[in-house]
Amino acid sequence: MADKKMTQLTVSDAAIASYLDELLHTATSTAEQEQLLAPVTEALEPEPVSVELPMTEAPQPVVEEPAEVPEPAPEVQKKAEPVSTVPPARPDWSEQPFECLIFTVAGLQLAVPLVLLGAIHKIEEEIRSLPGSPDWYMGIRPGSDGNLRVVDSAQWIMAGRVPENARENYRFIIRLDDSPWGLACDSVGQSFTLDPGQVRWRTARSQRPWLAGTVIDHMCALIDVRAMSELLMRAEREQRLDLS
Repeated sequence: MADKKMTQLTVSDAAIASYLDELLHTATSTAEQEQLLAPVTEALEPEPVSVELPMTEAPQPVVEEPAEVPEPAPEVQKKAEPVSTVPPARPDWSEQPFECLIFTVAGLQLAVPLVLLGAIHKIEEEIRSLPGSPDWYMGIRPGSDGNLRVVDSAQWIMAGRVPENARENYRFIIRLDDSPWGLACDSVGQSFTLDPGQVRWRTARSQRPWLAGTVIDHMCALIDVRAMSELLMRAEREQRLDLS
């Protein structure tokens, strides 16, 4: 029995480590590609070549009356606006050093900026489940400030790699800003200050839009709270899980 339990723990740890490696790769690959492309582009730029042509007798120019050119219509004179290639801006709270709170979900470390941390609730009563809801939707936690929609964070964030019985370890709920959404988690750590330079920010969000970046020193994923809330609202409307 002990050997079987150790085997299960080893498999869960391996899945978490693999997923964290993937998150780190997602956040760092774009930045590394940009650094590699810069010197290659400079190397491919041709140097100007000066060519001297032999002297020949210049032909006499033919003078013609200039033809009248109609003035272009106003819409032609207006220059077309250039297509923006700038990646999505970083969250507004990331311009200066900011406080973060680390919490764990099925062994995975996540961080949320304190400025967008709505509240921390301890799970003391059973959460009311809703019939027909998707796996990531745990249910409703009633409260004095309204009902809080509770997310099975492991199912939402680590879909396909969720350790067995992960839901049984949830002890707290992290409320996302002033939204009606809360992320269930195993434990909550202490807050700490992050300098923006300590974060590997993502420059593209085609996959996992909720992932703002990764904090290499703490080996954790930094959550974009507003993007996460928007995804959850969209998922609730569409009753779909595959949105992260």
